[in-house]
Amino acid sequence: MRFKHWLGLIVLIVSCYILWQIRQVVLLVFAAVILATILNRVVRRLQQSRVKRGIAIAITIIILLAIIVGFFALIVPRLVTQLQEIVNILPQVSQRLRTWIEWLQSVIPGSMLEQFEQFRGLENLTQQIQTWISQLLSNFFVLLNNSLSAVLNILLFLVLTIMLLADPTQYRRIFILLFPAFYRRRVDEILFECEISLVGWIRGTLITMLVIAFLSFVGLSILRVPLPFVNAVLAGLLEFIPNVGPTLSVIPPTLFALLDAPWKAGATILLYIVIQQVESLILVPLIMKEEVNLLPVFTILAVVVFASFFGFLGLFLAIPLLIVSQIWIKEVLVKDILNHWKQNQTHN
Repeated sequence: MRFKHWLGLIVLIVSCYILWQIRQVVLLVFAAVILATILNRVVRRLQQSRVKRGIAIAITIIILLAIIVGFFALIVPRLVTQLQEIVNILPQVSQRLRTWIEWLQSVIPGSMLEQFEQFRGLENLTQQIQTWISQLLSNFFVLLNNSLSAVLNILLFLVLTIMLLADPTQYRRIFILLFPAFYRRRVDEILFECEISLVGWIRGTLITMLVIAFLSFVGLSILRVPLPFVNAVLAGLLEFIPNVGPTLSVIPPTLFALLDAPWKAGATILLYIVIQQVESLILVPLIMKEEVNLLPVFTILAVVVFASFFGFLGLFLAIPLLIVSQIWIKEVLVKDILNHWKQNQTHN
């Protein structure tokens, strides 16, 4: 191996190390690029209505800030209140579970209970729930203690988004210049495909979140579960995180329903199962069929892997990262390298 090859390898290793050390900043930049790409579509729509770009950007930013302020002013306090109520009712839920288990043990013979491991596991269910809530509260208070850092990250995220939105073409051109001259047109095509997929995915995801929130609110209202609006909003928000989010969203309403009656808790779980079936069998095929094609196994692995490596930001950005990675692998590795490599081997 020649000296220039060794030098190139060393530069690559050092670059990867630096990127790993600043991975949180890189993820913030990636999130800002995604949001700027989506907002740029809104700006273009306003420009088509003969609104100047500067005014269109200002209108878009004002709408975005209004949504963020409204969320933190209206939704977050209710979610915090619900979390506190869950903590307060845990002793009652624990007592209700123990009473229900004792009733089952008095009605069902012990020999039959031994055949079903899930019944034996019920005795430890309350302790597991209490441990989970304690861990959640611990993480929540850690987040509050680090609120200054979170606020600074949010401000950095918003500033980067506004800067990228002000002149996206210039930043796109700079990124393309990082590639060899013969490949820059191809990179521009790949970036355009990434833009189309990300915008389509966020549009379909937002529609799905609204539908899930509406169905959850209607179902919880019919079952008369406490705080149906807050639980419905939580279900809609957690829908943004595939597989993991819907599973977490069922816990709070189930605890409230269990305090009222065991059958209501079972009905709540059944309600969420039905809603998720409606999503997977009806909503996703209708909304996402032309937007983006992601295999379920890859989405689960993406959530687990990116959350393990990058924490909360990785969990939040798992699907956008998967979409972009999938497009680049398909276009660069498969189409531009492997396909031509196979053709060259055939000709030889």
